[in-house]
Amino acid sequence: MTEVRPGTAASASLWERDEEITTVQHAVDALCADRSSSGGLLVFQGEAGLGKTALLAETRRIAEQRGCTVWSARGGETLRSVPFNVVRQLLQPALISLMPEEAREYLGDWYDIAGPALGIAEPGDRQADPQGVCDGLVAAVRRLAKREWPLVLLVDDAHWADEETLRWLAAFAERLDDLSVLVVIARRPKEADGDGARSLDAAVAAAGVSDLSALTPEATTGLTRATLGPHADAPFCREVWAVTGGNPYETVELLAKVRDSELEPVEARAGELRALNRSARGGGLVTRLEELGIDATRFAWAAAILGTDITVDLVARLATMGRGDAARCARLLCDARILTEPDPATAQGRDGELEFVHPLIATAVYNSIPDALRTAMHGIAAQVVTDSGLGAAAASRHLLQVHPDDDEELVEQLRQAAREHLAVGASDAACRCLERALLEPPAPEVHARVLYELGCAALLTAPATTIEHLQRALSMPGLDSDTRVDAVWRLSEALLHNNQLEEAVRTVEAEAACHEPGPTRLRLQAVQYMWEGLHAGEAISPDRSERLAGLAAGCTGRDNAERALLILRGFDAMTRGESAEQVVELCDRALVNGRLAPGLGWTDTEWGVELLLMLTAAYAFSDRLDRAEALCTEAVRAYESAGWSGGHLALAHAYVGLGHRRRGRLREAETALRESVRLAERVGRGLPLHWTATCNLVDTLLARGHVEEAWEAAERHGFTPPYPSTIIIPDPRSVRGRLLLALGRTKEGVNELEAAEKAAATRGHHNPVTVPWAADLARALATEDPARAGRLAADIRRQAERFGTDTAIGEALRCAAALETGRRAVGLAARAVTYLEASPCQYEHAVARVEFGIAARSAAELRRGLALAESCGADGLADRARHVLDSEHGLR
Repeated sequence: MTEVRPGTAASASLWERDEEITTVQHAVDALCADRSSSGGLLVFQGEAGLGKTALLAETRRIAEQRGCTVWSARGGETLRSVPFNVVRQLLQPALISLMPEEAREYLGDWYDIAGPALGIAEPGDRQADPQGVCDGLVAAVRRLAKREWPLVLLVDDAHWADEETLRWLAAFAERLDDLSVLVVIARRPKEADGDGARSLDAAVAAAGVSDLSALTPEATTGLTRATLGPHADAPFCREVWAVTGGNPYETVELLAKVRDSELEPVEARAGELRALNRSARGGGLVTRLEELGIDATRFAWAAAILGTDITVDLVARLATMGRGDAARCARLLCDARILTEPDPATAQGRDGELEFVHPLIATAVYNSIPDALRTAMHGIAAQVVTDSGLGAAAASRHLLQVHPDDDEELVEQLRQAAREHLAVGASDAACRCLERALLEPPAPEVHARVLYELGCAALLTAPATTIEHLQRALSMPGLDSDTRVDAVWRLSEALLHNNQLEEAVRTVEAEAACHEPGPTRLRLQAVQYMWEGLHAGEAISPDRSERLAGLAAGCTGRDNAERALLILRGFDAMTRGESAEQVVELCDRALVNGRLAPGLGWTDTEWGVELLLMLTAAYAFSDRLDRAEALCTEAVRAYESAGWSGGHLALAHAYVGLGHRRRGRLREAETALRESVRLAERVGRGLPLHWTATCNLVDTLLARGHVEEAWEAAERHGFTPPYPSTIIIPDPRSVRGRLLLALGRTKEGVNELEAAEKAAATRGHHNPVTVPWAADLARALATEDPARAGRLAADIRRQAERFGTDTAIGEALRCAAALETGRRAVGLAARAVTYLEASPCQYEHAVARVEFGIAARSAAELRRGLALAESCGADGLADRARHVLDSEHGLR
């Protein structure tokens, strides 16, 4: 049983917590042992009053005794709508203690991204990416942890933490293996909800969780006698346990009441314990509060409305009382154990002079405020916060509680708060503000604008919600022409992300028809063709390619709408297998001095990332890998600089991997693609970006000869039918068919490749490089159906010569050689080597060399192929070459 000092509430709550304290001691010892030690995560879980806060206080004592730096924070029931509230509590004291230039130095490139969320830097002029801000906060703690080692982070009442903090906590917990930080969390089970609950569950999933239980009768007896004296008799102690249920907090509070009332701790007085206990909680607490007088009650109510950073001056303003009366009420409430002064050890950098003794008391006081009065006080609090210069975002948690009343000023305040939230990456908080503004409701002339702003705020996190809001906005008057076009664009983008591609096309098409010929209509037409170009099924408009070619023929690239059409025409020509020379010429015309035009950059939102990925793919598969790689490198740099670390960065890494794969740098490709998959997993499975990352990873692992790894990746990441409605490059059916063939599941592989054949024919995609089903199918059918295999090989060669790249022609010749024997096979293999040697695709060159060496029985060619395979990281191909060389039978 834990030894404690009689009468000490904090230590009293540590009775029967020896096991938990031992766990803390071991974790702190492990942290302090070595700077290179991995981090740890402990979770204390239990209902209210079971001593979680006391365990965190003991953790602080143990850690500080060992020389650790300890930062702490606490969630609040009424503060869950305040974004970054808890993580700011954790980090602000440390960052504010630094000079501005020191803080910038420690956070580095993340300063401008995470700094606004932490309140130490001004936000930028564009909407921050929530995932980028989350990553920035993880990086901030990582860097500060190296400076402050050994560092312990304490998070109390994590179930009441804001969603943004919990998202950070989940991401940070994943990195503790390579970071020497101890994180200790206290939570109530099943108290959080929504996305916050999922993030909190993810954060503690791998932690050592201690489920706290109530005190035993024996411990309650010991605690009672330690507090009241050894003369407390056994029946009285048993009644204390029966009344409190062994809840440590309630036990401590009840014993304090016994002591204050000078109740004799004997059996004859035990019957009075229940009445005393009621006065310490719920309705009894409210009655006790009322007995202190109306002024003290008003003061307590105002403190509960504020929730945090409670100062006498601020409460006086909110409760409309003089400074002297407020100070008197504060003393009364402290004497009554309702309020207390914060512990200096846990309140560094905070502005409050007071806090509630326990969250249970704060909740009881808050809930005791009459509904109408509570609403009115929130309205006053919003004004007090605004007058204090803290801004609309700080006041918004109070504005959210005010009843709708056709208040135009309140609508504008909420819109401003939403803009401030978006600037720091708190899109969920922005959506709450705008949703509340709609309830007011807004004036008719601004109603559509609020819906538009809400749709834009939800675009990154909830496409289905965005669709609803933007459709409503477009059905109402109030949007100017430019805003309306932007709303249509964003609506179509949300429909695309929500797998409603045909509706996206029709939406843009209908809006384009409402405009006269000119730049606006041309832009909408370009967006329509872009979405149609991404459709994986039957063409939405049968003559789309012909109409696109006709429209692009008159484009000179004089503005971004024309440049977009040139890119779209180039991409369409590439997928259809038209002349690669023409593809490159069209794409080059879309650039300005070889670079992306202003307004068409990777972080510009007017056109979206899809257009630039089409441009990159057109270059990559037309053997202009220099241009493709330059675009991908620029994309990663732009997104990392802007703090965009969600879907955009995932796609950028996927296309970097695609570039490496095309170039033949298979190890680098695998690294980039694994990072892409990791980022895509955070955004969500089933999305086109997740398919792109996974498909390219599987393709690269097959090229490396790592067939089992490829299958494991496919299984783990859901690379299996049904396929998405948007096209993926390279074609996923072709890649999966190749995977099945490599596993020896020939029949399934042939079926998959035949499905790829039908899908390509339906869409008119005849480029044998981007949809490479035919070559694998021809090889698979070589024995079973040689005639069909020959026809396929001939068709591949015809399509490759039409497209005209060295890679396409070389690969077609490789396929033809595989179906031949003798001198004809050797001749075709030699021609394949000639083309692929001129190609930038070194892996395909290495395969051709090895196959030519085997066909010609040439040791020299095999050694050249082996060297190429090793430089590419094609382990399976290298093993194949070594095996033939080692046999030495018949080699020249």
